[in-house]
Amino acid sequence: MDISYRIAIRYFFSRNKRSFISVIARIAMAGVAVGTMAMVVVLSVFNGMEDLNRNIFKTFDADVKVTPAEGKRFKMTNALLTDVRSVPGVKLVTQVVEDNALARYGNQQTIIRLKGVDSTFEQQGQLDTAIIEGSVKLYGQNGTPFAVIAEGVRNALSISLEDIFTPLELLYPRTGSKTLDLTSSEAFQLLSLRPGGIFFIESRYDDYVIAPLKQVEELMGYHGERSALEVYIQPGFTEKDVSEEIAEKLGAKFVVKDRDSLNADLLRAIKMEKLFVAVTLSLIILVAAINIFFSLSMLAIEKKKDVSMLYAMGANPSLIRKIFMAEGAIVAFSGAIAGLIGGVVICWLQMRYGFVSMGMATSLVDAYPVKLIWADILYTGIIVVMITMVVSYIPARRAADAGLVLRV
Repeated sequence: MDISYRIAIRYFFSRNKRSFISVIARIAMAGVAVGTMAMVVVLSVFNGMEDLNRNIFKTFDADVKVTPAEGKRFKMTNALLTDVRSVPGVKLVTQVVEDNALARYGNQQTIIRLKGVDSTFEQQGQLDTAIIEGSVKLYGQNGTPFAVIAEGVRNALSISLEDIFTPLELLYPRTGSKTLDLTSSEAFQLLSLRPGGIFFIESRYDDYVIAPLKQVEELMGYHGERSALEVYIQPGFTEKDVSEEIAEKLGAKFVVKDRDSLNADLLRAIKMEKLFVAVTLSLIILVAAINIFFSLSMLAIEKKKDVSMLYAMGANPSLIRKIFMAEGAIVAFSGAIAGLIGGVVICWLQMRYGFVSMGMATSLVDAYPVKLIWADILYTGIIVVMITMVVSYIPARRAADAGLVLRV
């Protein structure tokens, strides 16, 4: 072991327990430990929230989505469908027609987001975990078209799946209609469906109604046109790689985005919040580490005679600086290690037992999501090391300079 660390360890453990310097050092250790622990926990919570949002997106959004570069719709051709299906990794391609519409049930009505999908939608199994009543089906045994309805729409219209006599009516402005009277039946196309299932994911999807593509296409007058193609990939392939290959094959007429790109704004906001919180907690650790500065400064004053003796024995200023920087490192690292262990333990307990609840009855998860990423723990350790070096350098240099003055 280097002599500077041996002397620093002796100073750390041989202090008078009632010494004011010792009290300050332990306060510094506690402050660094709490700050480090808080950073590990908070960063892990942000990681958990990011994972939770990705799971929410995965329940509804496609792995890859193809939309027209201009306008709201594009002409669907067999050649286009073949091009998309030929890309390695593509498992299913669902044709989609989507737009706002008016939903009416009994005497109540509301604006909804109507999404028409083809038969491959039932093969995805995407909404299976989100169904709270009924099932995911587009047609009954006798060919009756069904609708899969979001919980928000069900609540707004007081829809009952047990009521087989009251249909869900969907109204869409008639293409080329010349009438300006929106209360006239001639201004709207009408589609009647039977509610077949209720799903709940979270509030951003609460206005959706999913219905068979054929009926929705006729309602909106798309005539072979589509709003989007939703692509689901095979295991072992990544959304980004598949989306890039599809984009290369289809060219500039289409916009191809993977799931993360579709929700880029929200994911970017989470990452920015995580960054700002990390910076804020780093400043808190810096404030706590200032106690190390005061502790080392007072220790340098107390050990002036020891420093002079070391100079007399042949020590140089570099060794004196190393001794006091090592002393600061021992104080900071003790607190940092305790904080890292405490943070990891708290996160593990939350993941295992879910002590802290989300506090929302309609949430998909009962407890706050937490995810430990070892890179965050490494970065936290690096931040503590950097802060320690900064706050320890000045008192260490002053101790070396003071010793030289006494020597002279």
